[in-house]
Amino acid sequence: MNDIDHRVLGNKLDLFHQQEEGAGMVFWHPRGWALYRVLEDYIRARMRRAGFREIRTPQLLARSLWQKSGHWEKFGAAMYSLADAQEERALCLKPMSCPCHVQVFNHHVRSYRELPVRYSEFGACHRDEPSGSLEGLKRTRAFVQDDAHVFCADVHIEAEVARFCALLRGVYADLGFPSFKVALATRPVQRAGSDAVWDRAEAALAKAARAAGLEFDVRDGEGAFYGPKLEFHLTDNRARSWQCGTIQLDFVLPDRLDAEFVNERNERERPVMIHHAVLGSMERFIAMLLEHHEGWLPVWLAPDQVVIATISDANTAYAQEVMQALDDAGIRVILDNRPERLEKKIVDAREKQVPILVAVGSRDERDRTISIRLRDGQQSTLVLAEGVEYLRRAALPPVVC
Repeated sequence: MNDIDHRVLGNKLDLFHQQEEGAGMVFWHPRGWALYRVLEDYIRARMRRAGFREIRTPQLLARSLWQKSGHWEKFGAAMYSLADAQEERALCLKPMSCPCHVQVFNHHVRSYRELPVRYSEFGACHRDEPSGSLEGLKRTRAFVQDDAHVFCADVHIEAEVARFCALLRGVYADLGFPSFKVALATRPVQRAGSDAVWDRAEAALAKAARAAGLEFDVRDGEGAFYGPKLEFHLTDNRARSWQCGTIQLDFVLPDRLDAEFVNERNERERPVMIHHAVLGSMERFIAMLLEHHEGWLPVWLAPDQVVIATISDANTAYAQEVMQALDDAGIRVILDNRPERLEKKIVDAREKQVPILVAVGSRDERDRTISIRLRDGQQSTLVLAEGVEYLRRAALPPVVC
């Protein structure tokens, strides 16, 4: 493994580890979990602004639901199953969240006036991936999808696809990927639904993609088993392509799972279901971010945004005051008051790839200032209140939650 492999970076930066007792699972350390939560909160804020309402659905459900949806036939070999002795029925850990979102939609009778209905979820999923395919965070057996679904009528499809494309553009740019390529994946050999349904779905999704200003290649046979999808491919700083976001148009699951709404003619009608994901898998996207940025994440994403380094033991009390002021401002800050030379503390901060260092010495304490050093070498000395505000602005995420 090279130095910018995310597994090497995960160890070097003390972000996460994996071990044999939990093959394909992730043990998140405090710094790694801080990164995870910042990314999650950022996506949560973006989804809320795009009109989605967050829900939470069970991880363990009766196999009968997965049989009805078609997921058992398609993914059964990769699903974790167990017997419920009390209920005398088989249960499965969910491999994805879409049938669960249909259950929330179905919980009461819907009117056409409610549509579109938009749900989002950070869905914890499990799949029994072969041991040989596991690769750090890129391929795991337990992962979280930033899953989202829209239930709407045909007339809404173009606007909903355009809405999500705009969201994807903004998110990817914020994360360091200003451009992407798009592919339209069409009907696979193993699929649910008639050819007529697939003709309708593929034509509608292609039309919506063009209306959203997308140019796309066609990937024959690579759609989901229930519908065609748009795939969004990002290119990292090593020119590798990563398939991340997806938009899937589905006329099959609403029918299989009896989703319906009352239309303007007071008749029962099946909604269209649009499956969305911005990142895909949280774990895989974090691996991608680490490798793309070579561990030097943007300030707003960095697990520790600022390290305060004392020049001598005599400055510890003032350094703790500065730390409290930064913490109160919402900045992720740590204190290095070891009995080491400042030069050593600067080297160690760079080793942990903390983007900003604040040095505190006797002059700073006397003048109530802080000395700020940025990764690019820029240095400045500001009075404490001004320095805190400067760092607060530097640490803000692109979307304030």
